[in-house]
Amino acid sequence: MNLHEKIGQLFTPAAYIHDTEENILAMERLITEQGIGGITFFHSRHSAAANFEQRQEQLSYEQTLEKLIALINRYQALSKIPLLISIDAEFGLAMRIEDTPHYPFSIAMGALTMEHLSWVEAYGERIGRDLKACGIHLNFAPVADINTNPKNPVIGYRSFGTDREKVSAFALACFQGMKKAGIAACYKHFPGHGDTAVDSHLGLPIINKSKAVLLEEELYPFIQGIAAGIDMIMVGHLAIPSLTKGESIPATISKAIITGLLRQELSFDGIVVSDALNMKAVANMFSEPGQLEFEAFAAGTDLLCFSEHVAEGIAKIVQFGNQDQIERSFERIQELKISLGLLAHKPLAVPSFDFQGVHAFNKQLAKKYIHVFHRRSDLDQISASAGLIIGPIQQNHFRKDARYPVFHSIDELMAAIPPTRAVTVSLFVPSAKPVKNFGLEMSDLENLDKLTRHYLVDLYLFGNPLCLRLIPSWEAMRSITVAYHGFEENQQVVFEAFGG
Repeated sequence: MNLHEKIGQLFTPAAYIHDTEENILAMERLITEQGIGGITFFHSRHSAAANFEQRQEQLSYEQTLEKLIALINRYQALSKIPLLISIDAEFGLAMRIEDTPHYPFSIAMGALTMEHLSWVEAYGERIGRDLKACGIHLNFAPVADINTNPKNPVIGYRSFGTDREKVSAFALACFQGMKKAGIAACYKHFPGHGDTAVDSHLGLPIINKSKAVLLEEELYPFIQGIAAGIDMIMVGHLAIPSLTKGESIPATISKAIITGLLRQELSFDGIVVSDALNMKAVANMFSEPGQLEFEAFAAGTDLLCFSEHVAEGIAKIVQFGNQDQIERSFERIQELKISLGLLAHKPLAVPSFDFQGVHAFNKQLAKKYIHVFHRRSDLDQISASAGLIIGPIQQNHFRKDARYPVFHSIDELMAAIPPTRAVTVSLFVPSAKPVKNFGLEMSDLENLDKLTRHYLVDLYLFGNPLCLRLIPSWEAMRSITVAYHGFEENQQVVFEAFGG
């Protein structure tokens, strides 16, 4: 292969499952003319361009899975060297594709104990098997960030938690599960995105911590992972001045962080992946197309994700790139492709999934992670006399199985049930993301606060428990049970565990 072809193998631009024929043809030209090494799939331009701040939770597009398989077959047929197909599927294909298996978020898995590590590995393996069935070779997961900032706008539910030992152990178990399924996995977001108040999709987070603190906190899961043999790490768009001689430069283009800290000091010799190069933390840093891609490569990156200037980036690296580094990065990508069996690629059929098995697995997990987060044991003697449903779930056990009247309006409940009585509230949180109060209406939050002042409230929280900070009176509630998801199986577990 010539130099241009070798450098092309380092690029994995974004492809969209729901896209126009014009854009699909443009991707085909990148494959045939630029010799790109891979493609990273996203659902649609709308969902990717929103960069999380406006994305609708339910996007109505038809036959997403069928379109994905057709595009993979179409693109692979054109590629001289089989493409490395990647995706973000932290909690399964459902993160990007409707009507596919949806497993719990990392925050729910983080409620398991260290004794459940085999379940975390099984979780990673299930996700991996689903991806492999669709011709996907690489999952940009797991998240190895420690969620030390509860107001973090972008990590939150994507992290296994706040404890470095658990995050480290769970990330490794999940990674090993995906590898066991025969796909590649990737730790992210080095050097650690957990203690940020800025979403790197929208701006550049700056972490003002000393190197000593970082080594004990943010970097800990990555250090432990490297020692255990992980072979791929994604670098995040975040600045840490203590690692860059006081300069607020994104880690993705920092030679001090990638080559100096990650490669040399931490002895990582696997594949370094950039976070998406379209993200606003870095996308507008350079006016000349291709310069960002060159800077990321020159800093020590092997795989350039979501480049929007592929041809220009390749040309820059051809002209200015270090020849030895080009060869080593190319070798790393080719070794990965060989290890995954890509060179024996065959056309794919649309897979069918064992949803009954997925539901059974999710129910077993739910039994282990659903827990009572808060309880005032001095108030246990009063039985609940009514229920209130808040949130978008229409078919739920609280409506059909409760042994007492169930209301959908706090005014109706208060008119029917005298104060000081006990009531259960099932809160179905619309979004796992903190944007716009996790999708909750302010009136719902005000109603919860009002209810807590007049009744003994037993709250069943089907969603991200980080939303509790929006309820000023939550500690006054009699109990709070965290179920994390509105899955049918989670509702079943709650009813079985708490007697309806």
